[in-house]
Amino acid sequence: MEKLKFQKTVQGREIALYGNGGKCKCLIIGVFHGDEPQGKFLIEKYLESNPESSLYFIPCLNPDGMAVKKRTNALGVDLNRNFPTDNWEYSAKDEFFGGESPASEIETKFVMEILEEYKPKLILTLHAPFKVVNFDGNAREISEKISKIINYPVEENIGYPTPGSFGTYAGIEKKIPTITLELDETCPVVDLVSPVHKIFDLLT
Repeated sequence: MEKLKFQKTVQGREIALYGNGGKCKCLIIGVFHGDEPQGKFLIEKYLESNPESSLYFIPCLNPDGMAVKKRTNALGVDLNRNFPTDNWEYSAKDEFFGGESPASEIETKFVMEILEEYKPKLILTLHAPFKVVNFDGNAREISEKISKIINYPVEENIGYPTPGSFGTYAGIEKKIPTITLELDETCPVVDLVSPVHKIFDLLT
């Protein structure tokens, strides 16, 4: 597994894309939100035993937020509200703040560059805590298969507005089937290894 691309955050931490250089069928992203660290652990555990995987991974998109267990990045921006979607809006400077402008953040630009450069056919992002398989774009069929593995319901609508979200940007506007797997934050992360790694295998 090679480090294919990397970027430093405003605090100097590294964000990296890993893959084996083949055609990018599926991109998996962990830790959009720093207080949802499960994705990094699950991806890194998978890579330990699957170094030849054909999947592409960003284990931790928001290392600055994760360092302080905070949803937003170091500049107080919710990365999942910072994408340049038709519905992006300037919002209150709370934990859902979408930035001073769309795609203002280093982390957001890093993901956008990867989509343009590697052109994944499917994207899976790992979040918490809602225990659902949410999707944007043409991803219902694969979401149903994921649901059967992890026993979470499939929900096309997360139930609240998400202006500037990655799902809208990638799944709706870029037309890349995009799945948001909302993990159970009350479940010990070691107990998520088996079902989540089966999901990774499904996407290979």
